[in-house]
Amino acid sequence: MSRSARASTVSAARHVALVALPDAGMATLAGIYDVMNAHALMGLVNTPARAPFQVEIVGEVEGPLGLASGVEMPVQRTIDRVESTDIVIVPSLLVRGAGWQTGRYPRLVDWLRRMHARGALLCSACSGLFLLAETGLFDGKDATVHFAYARQFAAVYPAVTIHPERVLVIAGQREELISSGASTTWHDMVLYLVARFAGATDAQALARLFALQWHQDGLTPYMTFEGKVDHGDAEIAAAQRWLATHFAVASPVDEMIKRSRLAERTFKRRFTAATGMAPIAYVQRLRIEDAKRRLERTDTPVDEISWRVGYEDGAFFRRLFKRTTGMAPGAYRKRFGIPDFARPS
Repeated sequence: MSRSARASTVSAARHVALVALPDAGMATLAGIYDVMNAHALMGLVNTPARAPFQVEIVGEVEGPLGLASGVEMPVQRTIDRVESTDIVIVPSLLVRGAGWQTGRYPRLVDWLRRMHARGALLCSACSGLFLLAETGLFDGKDATVHFAYARQFAAVYPAVTIHPERVLVIAGQREELISSGASTTWHDMVLYLVARFAGATDAQALARLFALQWHQDGLTPYMTFEGKVDHGDAEIAAAQRWLATHFAVASPVDEMIKRSRLAERTFKRRFTAATGMAPIAYVQRLRIEDAKRRLERTDTPVDEISWRVGYEDGAFFRRLFKRTTGMAPGAYRKRFGIPDFARPS
């Protein structure tokens, strides 16, 4: 059955269990709660009984729960009292210091497995995937997570194939494993769920009402390039440090090789093995990253930015910029540049 057909046949409200735990952030949890309750709250249905979702905040213990944001959120029902649900959503989690420590929430993980076995969709917003991945249900599946946590997540859960550049990933035989990427891509996840179970018209109405964004350009434009430096090759690390401030010079790869104590083929082989990128590709990413900052913070013409980061051919720079970020330089500036009203007078 198609998603539109599924949505059109829905009459009863879907139960949504929104998981609260001490690592959760306030903004995502509260935002999801309000938007998925908006049919009743904002008068989009004649009576609350006709709302497509019944959202409850659930957790291990009922009552006020201190969140990572430093504020309390009331847990409305304990997971022990939730025998089944249609949709489980784990909101953004704050992963600090040494990283995500597995095994801290065995009751939650067991409950998540049971809910999935009884037919529930399992959804993560941003870093909520850290908890869901403990179930093992995402092993061998595609998913997305906040790009800032991508390396850390891959180290903890190597069996999950992550795509941090993607906004939303839907996996599983029943399309029941849903993950959204960085931060406010919970907008896309919630709008997807509304479209799937209440219809596209409702999803569009909520997007307008809350000014929610569909991140249709993906997350690549938001991602900041950080070259791998924990590889243990001192010669390549020295080359990377030099390149960080000299990427705009003419023929930077040749310069790096000259400055090293290695033969050209050996240098290129070791650089690629250490960083995961060929030297010229690494240079291009550094140049594009610098160009992004200039587009965001200045009114400098694109051709001049092209020259300043190391490209005399402005047309080549524009093609490379769009291939790397998914957006043309002008469109990128329009999206991420500081608006006039926010600039110091």
